Amino acid sequence: MAERSFAAEVELLKLGEGETFTGEGILAVTKALLQSGVAYVGGYQGSPISHLMDVFADANDLLASLGVHFEASASEATAAAMLAASVNYPLRGAVAWKSVVGTNVASDALSNVASGGVTGGALVIVGEDYGEGSSIMQERTHAFAMKSQMWLIDPRPNLPSIVDAVEQAFRLSEASNTPVMLELRVRSCHMTGSFVAKDNRRPAMTVDEAAAAPVRDTSRIVLPPANFLHEVEKVEKRWPAGIAFVQENRLNEWFGPEEGEVGLIVQGGLFNSLNRAMELLGLSDAFGAARLPVYCLNVTYPLIPDEVAAFCRGKRAVLVLEEGQPEFIEHELNTLVRRADLQTRIVGKEVLPRAGDYTAHVMAQGLRTFLTEWQPALDLPDLSIAPLPAPVAAQIPQRPAGFCTGCPERPVFTSMKLLERELGPTHVSADIGCHLFSILPPFNIGNTTMGYGLGTAGASAFKPKDKRAIAVMGDGGFWHNGLTSGIGNAVFNKDDTVTVIVDNGYSAATGGQDILSSRAENRARTTRHPIETAVRGIGAGWVRTIDRTYDLKRMMAALREAMTSPERGPKIVVAQSECMLNRQRREKPRVRKAMSEGKRVVRERFGVDPDTCTGDHSCIRLSGCPSLSIKPNPDPLRRDPVAHVDNSCVGCGLCGEVSHAAVLCPSFYRASIVANPGRWEGWWKALRSRLILGLQKRDARVRAARGF
Repeated sequence: MAERSFAAEVELLKLGEGETFTGEGILAVTKALLQSGVAYVGGYQGSPISHLMDVFADANDLLASLGVHFEASASEATAAAMLAASVNYPLRGAVAWKSVVGTNVASDALSNVASGGVTGGALVIVGEDYGEGSSIMQERTHAFAMKSQMWLIDPRPNLPSIVDAVEQAFRLSEASNTPVMLELRVRSCHMTGSFVAKDNRRPAMTVDEAAAAPVRDTSRIVLPPANFLHEVEKVEKRWPAGIAFVQENRLNEWFGPEEGEVGLIVQGGLFNSLNRAMELLGLSDAFGAARLPVYCLNVTYPLIPDEVAAFCRGKRAVLVLEEGQPEFIEHELNTLVRRADLQTRIVGKEVLPRAGDYTAHVMAQGLRTFLTEWQPALDLPDLSIAPLPAPVAAQIPQRPAGFCTGCPERPVFTSMKLLERELGPTHVSADIGCHLFSILPPFNIGNTTMGYGLGTAGASAFKPKDKRAIAVMGDGGFWHNGLTSGIGNAVFNKDDTVTVIVDNGYSAATGGQDILSSRAENRARTTRHPIETAVRGIGAGWVRTIDRTYDLKRMMAALREAMTSPERGPKIVVAQSECMLNRQRREKPRVRKAMSEGKRVVRERFGVDPDTCTGDHSCIRLSGCPSLSIKPNPDPLRRDPVAHVDNSCVGCGLCGEVSHAAVLCPSFYRASIVANPGRWEGWWKALRSRLILGLQKRDARVRAARGF
């Protein structure tokens, strides 16, 4: 069950010639692929293109009706390997993943396909996760494109430009026999807009037809001597063909006047922010009517020497707006300008930040500094926008990322924290996924993380004699990479480590997509393959499965046994409980429907008796649930605030269990909220209410008589 269903929006993908398509950027990309006659698509979910994979899955029937093959790939490497279909056959194919982490995983397959080249159009759609809102290391796709000589398209953030970029990317790939990368930033993926649709096209050749007529060309395989010829082909054939196509089809764009003392060169994906910055300085309007010459690089690699020379000629200076570092584009522009024997000064990072998100405000500040030096005649306004004053910022409490309310992974780390009191601290090798939130308060568990599914591999270097290292891995990471690189490696090397595999039933961190071990029904995929079966099949002998992580006693007992067992070799604890977000997505609509139909519905909630609560807050320290907070103590003789459970509680019960070191705290109570109760339940409620009210009145009279 994915985070969001696109079943309704899939109908938009059926629009034909001349009809207006209105929707999100990811939907527009899917429509553009269908209009381009794509033969196969695949990929691995990850922000900001997770929903692109969800759209593919929801549109599976439409794709099949057009003869398009879709794969929900096991990893980015699996997806990249699909591009092999375009090497010898005129098949247009597209794969997608989150960059740069996904590109790193896919690098082996990408290097091979980039070396041998392609016959059909090969498109790699990468979700560029740089800057504001990023969840990964701050790196860019640009370096990989340069390294493997794959063309990189960075379209202006509007739907017509994105759709055109997809269609042109296939043509560019075919014209130059080179794979093309199309980067979509966070804002581009989720922006809404419109474009005029075209008819969907069946692929000129389907994957079935290609398989029926196999083609063998050893010159495309990366093996001596062909691999040496590939390098020559890249330089003498593919590179000139790529540059010629970009130039002839004017994939890059120009805005503002043709002449000027200064000019601006900007990555396509940053154009909207640049235009807003120019608005702030009175140099443009909302529709892009710039007063300065602007050269917009919708293709950031390769750069087009003739276009660069033509734009820079006659200008004293040009400002390059290139987000991130190193400044690849700025370096190459300097080279191209020198080769053209131009005296134009290339300005970039000297007036703009070397790293970080280039917001409109950041760009406006850099642009004003640039223009003040190189075109002082312009009357520029003072920027009234200023960063948040430090004293005010210091008063705003931090909000670190954390587990959702009722998350079944929370008790896993509660158990580890409690066990740490008995056995002392140990090295914990963390992994990518929701469980990585354990490194933050209140758990503060986790020493290192090396990549998706690499938790166990990261622990393999630690072989202390008296204390085992612990590795944590999610079920998504397990099937992505961890089964072989982690568990298989540990079995082979007899690593005496403990691995906790958090099995919440989905690839939860990327949006709740189904995986091999999901217990959910999936008509298009096969599920319900237990993780324990897989790890035992690869040779692991010591395996324990806990089928309810909220049972702290069992959870702690399994971890304690794993840490203290005399048996040598890897020990695996599979901690199972369904992702609470996915459970709520399924349960809430069912409950609402039942309530609207007048059916009896019982919901469980937990609360805290403020008169009983001691105010030690162990429930918060060992749980950290967002539904747990504090409120003033009702007893005037006690100053410590008491714990409080708000209405977001989902009734998992962990908060009560962890209180007083995993002994149920007497201040916690469980309440059953009944909607549409029966006649007898209503009668009993009325009786209890009258009885409680009577006791309260009597207590009030006694207090008054005693002078309280």
